[in-house]
Amino acid sequence: MTTKANSYQVPDLGWLPVIRRYMAYSAAGHLIWETAHIPLYTIWVDGSWGEIAFAIVHCTGGDLLIAMSTLLLSLFLVGRQAWPAAHAGQVLLLAIAFGVSYTVFSEWLNIVVRAAWAYRDIMPVVPVLDAGLTPLMQWVIVPTLAYLTAARYRLRGIFNPEYRQW
Repeated sequence: MTTKANSYQVPDLGWLPVIRRYMAYSAAGHLIWETAHIPLYTIWVDGSWGEIAFAIVHCTGGDLLIAMSTLLLSLFLVGRQAWPAAHAGQVLLLAIAFGVSYTVFSEWLNIVVRAAWAYRDIMPVVPVLDAGLTPLMQWVIVPTLAYLTAARYRLRGIFNPEYRQW
């Protein structure tokens, strides 16, 4: 499908609204998640309300940069021109893998190396990774919900038995 703009034909790029919705849903999801799990960090008991609010906003902003970076890198590596109708699952899985990998690195860097933040005793920690469970879950749950919600109208066709590009 094309649309007419300035007397020439412009292709209808259905992926752009999906990316816009993905970022909007990611922003809401990460803001909610950061607000919900900040009591698991020492800033909850040691910081002022202003410091806590700043940490939530700052971390949500970082989450948005990570969300966009992981999605675009995944699209670059495994996306197809027909995305999100084609290869949507591969893009999502790779974006989640990148998000979780970055989270493991970031938690290690900021807790062990820089000591920029710390977990409280109530933070569940994944022993092998030595990373908090809630930050890892965040990078599985929030991108998945944001992605599937953002691409829902495009993904309906993939469940048709004749359409097997998932």
